[in-house]
Amino acid sequence: MADAPPPKESPRQKRITVPQFTAFKQAAQKITMVTAYDYPLARLVDEAGVEGVLVGDSMSMVVQGHENTLPVTLDEIIYHAEMVGRAIDRALVIVDMPFPSYHLGKHKAIENAGRILKKTRCQAVKLEGGADQAETIQALVSAGIPVMAHCGLRPQSVHQQGGYRVQRDENALLNDARAATEAGAFAVVLECVPSNIAKRITEHVEIPTIGIGAGPACDGQVLVLHDILGLTCDYVPRFVKAYADLKTEIPNAISRFRDEVRSGQFPAAEHGYK
Repeated sequence: MADAPPPKESPRQKRITVPQFTAFKQAAQKITMVTAYDYPLARLVDEAGVEGVLVGDSMSMVVQGHENTLPVTLDEIIYHAEMVGRAIDRALVIVDMPFPSYHLGKHKAIENAGRILKKTRCQAVKLEGGADQAETIQALVSAGIPVMAHCGLRPQSVHQQGGYRVQRDENALLNDARAATEAGAFAVVLECVPSNIAKRITEHVEIPTIGIGAGPACDGQVLVLHDILGLTCDYVPRFVKAYADLKTEIPNAISRFRDEVRSGQFPAAEHGYK
């Protein structure tokens, strides 16, 4: 009797884990991270082979049309993270903790971060802060919740920082990154930090630094998907590079559809049923 064929492997790939993500730094492998807010685009991002997908509170501006990140709620983040989590086969998925979900005490921060992990297929949370959030980071990590820190420009503190400004206080930035590392963060985002300062921070901390407007010396880079695709509305930050021009392509496609419907060219026979 012939041997039975081996069972088919699951189509789902092995997910990148937090330790693997952190180990990319020791392996000198640059890390790529992209935001995503829904199932179809998250699936395309994952298929492109990035190491990390961020469900960012930037959705407040990019998807919802607000002027800053403050209005987005925990329930809204969870709603979008659940969609993204189902789409991802390989990348590590990190979810932003929105303001003020981690400012209400350590126990409340654990409760809110726990809700994110329980209701989605995501593996880690991100919060803004370094030395000032070290106790919260440590509490979350002690509860088994991986944390990515975020130093430099902090969009949730836009009013306190006086707008979206480059952060140049090297001692404060290095202190924040070191405090986050010592508290147990597995990586740290550096936003709008001069390249030379970001380089020194990257050399002085053991965890990966993920830059956004922080120069090429960081261990990885993150951009908002809509910026990559050329879909940015209004102001385009200096650190953005568009790799496509969908802001032009999408209206053109819709205009062609409109014209074909008006002329009777669409739908044609092959688009119908008999």
